[in-house]
Amino acid sequence: MSLAHDFTGKIAFVTGATSGIGRATALAFAKAGAAVTVADVSEEGNLETARLIEEAGGRVLAVRCDVSEAGDVKAALDRTIRTFGRLDVAFNNAGIEQPMAPVAEIEDKDFDRIVAINLRGLFLCMKHQVPLLLKAGGGAIVNTSSGAGVRGFAGQAAYAATKHGVIGMTRSAALDYAKHGLRINAICPGIVDTPMMQRFTGGTPDGIARVIAQEPVGRMGRPEEIAAAVLYLCSDLAAFTIGHAMVVDGGQTVG
Repeated sequence: MSLAHDFTGKIAFVTGATSGIGRATALAFAKAGAAVTVADVSEEGNLETARLIEEAGGRVLAVRCDVSEAGDVKAALDRTIRTFGRLDVAFNNAGIEQPMAPVAEIEDKDFDRIVAINLRGLFLCMKHQVPLLLKAGGGAIVNTSSGAGVRGFAGQAAYAATKHGVIGMTRSAALDYAKHGLRINAICPGIVDTPMMQRFTGGTPDGIARVIAQEPVGRMGRPEEIAAAVLYLCSDLAAFTIGHAMVVDGGQTVG
């Protein structure tokens, strides 16, 4: 068993790679030796992530992918196999936030959209990744949930529903394939300094202070701190970790 996050010769697939946690994790995989497919609906941001990986000396494939569309997901994975020959690890990170609103004020279309991306998109990714990972002899999948996947937050019913669903799907899928050398786990970030969080807070000092006040550690997390946890879950060090929802949140959901 390796005692380091060494992904030399491995192929990683990262969705939601255009910024924040996705970009940090794609870069971390590349710096650890993996070739990386970065997949995102935002082509401009995705290409920038690819450029950063290439600058760091990594191998990368940038693919436009809307995870809520089965054809996009399958095409992105097919290109990964044509380019790199196999798939070893996947980080299903694509997701969107919910504007603050009590449940009775959530628009039907907004609820449907967040479910389509955060939950159906995750299902589509795993559906098409699993056969490729099994063909390669096993591997690891990490799915992005949230602190909102382990507790409720006022004004976030739709978002919390999808993130609780991510954990349920992760745990059930993990049991489906544990005996086949495929490990499936989830990561549950807290308040992390990302473009999504800037949108959520409005980017104002008051908005930022309000969310930081929820963190016992007294600051937002950094995308690189979540990336480090994802690489651990994908590494040999986590070989006995199956169906786990790892909370990395500065103490926000403790108690």
